[in-house]
Amino acid sequence: MGASLPLKVALGLTMVTSAIELSFISVTVGYLANLGKLNISVFLSPSQPIQVAGLPDKLSVNQGHTANGAAGTGLIIIGFAGIIALWLRGRPSYYNSSFTGLFSRTLYRLWLGLNLPALLLTLGALAYVFAVTNMHQGQSIDLSVVQSLRDASLKYPLLEWTPQGWLQALLKLDLVTQSDRDAIEVHYKVSKGWQYNLIPLFLSQLAQTILAMLDARTRRTERGTYVSASEDKETTIFEAK
Repeated sequence: MGASLPLKVALGLTMVTSAIELSFISVTVGYLANLGKLNISVFLSPSQPIQVAGLPDKLSVNQGHTANGAAGTGLIIIGFAGIIALWLRGRPSYYNSSFTGLFSRTLYRLWLGLNLPALLLTLGALAYVFAVTNMHQGQSIDLSVVQSLRDASLKYPLLEWTPQGWLQALLKLDLVTQSDRDAIEVHYKVSKGWQYNLIPLFLSQLAQTILAMLDARTRRTERGTYVSASEDKETTIFEAK
């Protein structure tokens, strides 16, 4: 018996949301790496532009690493490994005593056992990312502090920042060039995207985990019924002889 259709759909959704999460985080990381090499021109007054370092001195990226780990687990361990495990489980050799049968059962049981830890990892990432981001939300850049820095390349020293918070704070400033504003705005939306994408990732993974457990239970029940019926049939034939 193959995997149920709802399980296949939930597994597919988990893989899609995981891939989206990884893509958004990758875009954010690439942009921040480039932004760290630049200075942003802002108006201190209508006739006085100054330079702000592209990134602050204290930029927290742990939440990005956590979300990246949860998404990678969802895509590789739960997604791709799950497809292989469920495919092997549906093969006729699954219950054989051969190496192939033993490997198939081991992989499937390992995958099934990793579903709950992976779900908890995603839940932890969801809670952690929102907690840290909300903690630093609404921060602003003090341009008088920026002006006091002797070198334009010196990073903004005050406060600790998340990528979302720093980009949002830059957008509050009177930027000299529209191209800077457009780029920052796009990547701010991307950074918010991977933050909020953790919600559908968790929900799809929750559904997938529940369905995987129910599917395994149903298969064990049907397997037990089949074995019992086979034994009864063999007993009847033996007694008839």
